[in-house]
Amino acid sequence: MKHEQSVKEMLDVIGGKENIKNYEHCATRMRIILHDDSVVDKDKADEVTGSKGYFFSTGQHQFIFGTGTVNDVYADMQQILGDSESSNESGNSMKEDVYANLNPVQKFVRILADILVPLIPALVTTGLLMGIRNLLTELGMEMTPEVTAFFTLLTDTAFGFLPVLIAYSATRKFGGNPVLGIVVGLMMVAPQLPNAYDVRGGTADPLTVFGIDLIGYQGSIFPAIIAGWTLSKLEKWFRSWVPQVMDLVVTPFLSLTLTVGIIFFLVGPIIQVIERFVLGGIVTAIDAPFGIGYVLFGALQQLLVVTGLHHALGVVELNSISETGLNVIQPLTTASMAGQFGAAIGTAFLASGVKRSNMISSAIPTLFGITEPLLFGVNLRAIRIFISGVIGGAAGGFVTYLFQLAAPGMGITFVPGLLLYTGDMGALVQYLIVIAVSFAVGFAVVFAQQRVIKEEMA
Repeated sequence: MKHEQSVKEMLDVIGGKENIKNYEHCATRMRIILHDDSVVDKDKADEVTGSKGYFFSTGQHQFIFGTGTVNDVYADMQQILGDSESSNESGNSMKEDVYANLNPVQKFVRILADILVPLIPALVTTGLLMGIRNLLTELGMEMTPEVTAFFTLLTDTAFGFLPVLIAYSATRKFGGNPVLGIVVGLMMVAPQLPNAYDVRGGTADPLTVFGIDLIGYQGSIFPAIIAGWTLSKLEKWFRSWVPQVMDLVVTPFLSLTLTVGIIFFLVGPIIQVIERFVLGGIVTAIDAPFGIGYVLFGALQQLLVVTGLHHALGVVELNSISETGLNVIQPLTTASMAGQFGAAIGTAFLASGVKRSNMISSAIPTLFGITEPLLFGVNLRAIRIFISGVIGGAAGGFVTYLFQLAAPGMGITFVPGLLLYTGDMGALVQYLIVIAVSFAVGFAVVFAQQRVIKEEMA
């Protein structure tokens, strides 16, 4: 065996093969979960032959061997220990054992990533198309109704049906029937329900059923995750006691019906209350003294994107423009985006190879004002990255307050948002400074804690 010495030294460092609970490898590292972490000789861990380094993260002892080499080390380890299944004394998969070692916050972030990361390619592509369309429109390009309709097909489908994608992914993640998840998601954006964007914009009224106002869930994230979780749990529960001869009909019928009832008549009203509370709080906070509201909004606006509540901000923007002719939400939203963008690019610089390319690809749509791919593909994978972006956004929010910067319009942010300031060169320069400060601070905060972030992203 080519790497027998490396394997024997690793076993010596971690307390012998009897201390191994589970193990696997990724593209560059051997990942080992132990019964007793206290016996590890961390001084010797960095000196294992062939290893380029050692660190401990999320309950895993990780030895870095590099691309290609790690496959050979893993193969030699299998020969010494037996295959992964026979060495797995816990009876769980590696992923289950990893989850068992995470704290509640880490588990939540990991679950969120497992649900949303598979959707990133679709969101990246659609986000870029949406940004290009908005930019062309703001540059004055005229499109025929037919071209506009086709562009809308390309740009709005994935985001308009986002609950369908999320409900499918969440149901699969939680062990339910993904096809039922698709059905629930489709019901959440069914054409019989008033479009959420139209209701928030004042061009449509909610559908009132049993005294409860119902609207579509276009752009919503957490309701779809809740739907997938609820459906999966109900399906498993019914399947545990419904007679097998009736299971094919009774289990999906009850699971689907109850899930839809919970989402529309319990979760929906709660979301609406939260939305009204958030909107009222935003209006009050922005007017807080000493720029506190600007700082908080710049810091936390992207948190609204994660929850799906950011679409309601259009109401605040419209009201502000109608009363004052200016829109402070636009530069603050851009500051929040730029902070998260800086954190994501900083993280990409800490990575390498395919992982770096994927991070940059997920971040690019942010330049056009679409941050979901960046948030779900990079920044929410480790809470420190997201917090770094929050700090960057806060810095940009404070600069916005110092400049008293506001836009004369709405609907576009980040790079396309430059077009809103072309009539005032001073405001244009200030807008660029806000972006630069937010980006630089988010980037710098990531680099200030690069060692920890590398471990969390492992």
